[in-house]
Amino acid sequence: MGFTLRTLLLTASATRVFASCAHGTFLQPRAEEGGAVKVATFGYTGTIGPLNWAALEAPANSACATGTRQSPIDMVDSVFTILNGADVQLTVNDMPDGADFENLGTTVEVITQGGTLTVADKTFELQQFHFHLPSEHLDNGTSQAMEMHMVFQSAAQEIAVIGVYIGIADAAAAPAAAAPAAAGKRSTSRIARRQEATPPPPPAAVATRATTLLETIFSTVDQISVPGTKVKTPPLVMSEVVDLLKANAFQIYSGSLTTPPCSEGVNWHVSTARLAVAPATFVKARDVIGFNSRFPQNTPGQPNILMLSALGSAAAAVMAAAAPAAAPAA
Repeated sequence: MGFTLRTLLLTASATRVFASCAHGTFLQPRAEEGGAVKVATFGYTGTIGPLNWAALEAPANSACATGTRQSPIDMVDSVFTILNGADVQLTVNDMPDGADFENLGTTVEVITQGGTLTVADKTFELQQFHFHLPSEHLDNGTSQAMEMHMVFQSAAQEIAVIGVYIGIADAAAAPAAAAPAAAGKRSTSRIARRQEATPPPPPAAVATRATTLLETIFSTVDQISVPGTKVKTPPLVMSEVVDLLKANAFQIYSGSLTTPPCSEGVNWHVSTARLAVAPATFVKARDVIGFNSRFPQNTPGQPNILMLSALGSAAAAVMAAAAPAAAPAA
């Protein structure tokens, strides 16, 4: 048994080294101007789900099963540091002519038209933002209704992602001009309470009203119910969300893409701000998106949970094979 487990561990180590040398990450595919939307070949259930992502395209996806800094994770105090929104330069252009809104089969995404994130003198350009249902990250063990991922890329191909929890609103969408006032409301969420002992950014916001930007985007989601389709959204005013993000804080950690190839070195910024959608809008989005959330990964730096599972299964099989056969019944 010792030899077999040692061999498995050496094989796992070699696979990890190969994965870490596979530099470069890949953003979600998008349609060329006037072209078709490329539909993803992975999924979230069955043989194309997260348990088997590594095998779908080996060795490109090997980090999904061997990486030690995988995302999403449970956002507990020990795994992140706080970055005040005031220390981040975030700009996203409004889109008065709307934006392309695509169904990739695994998510729906908005193709943006300008935006930057600058942290510690490093600048990333906004590529797109998309949605997961339910949330991929957990807030101290608690799942949220949805999560928005704003994906940025630097000139050196480095990736930064802003993750924002989305809840269910208890009121209709506020007028766009009134939306920034939500940033002054004090949050009762766990992520906000955990910051009370630290020097504040302004109090985190709980979105009790539906976020106008999200209501505008999802007003057209039923028009892209078929994977591979796209539509032009109405005009998008990004300032409502940008102002809210900068008025709060970010929980930062180094993780990975939450979709194949699960590349690591992704700079995660999970916002303490909250967005919201109206109940009817949530149902409308759910009917198109379905379920698209990768299961929570191990604490960053610890062994990949799929590798631990494989080793445990192998050890159990060896022990079962070595056990004496049961005596036949008299």
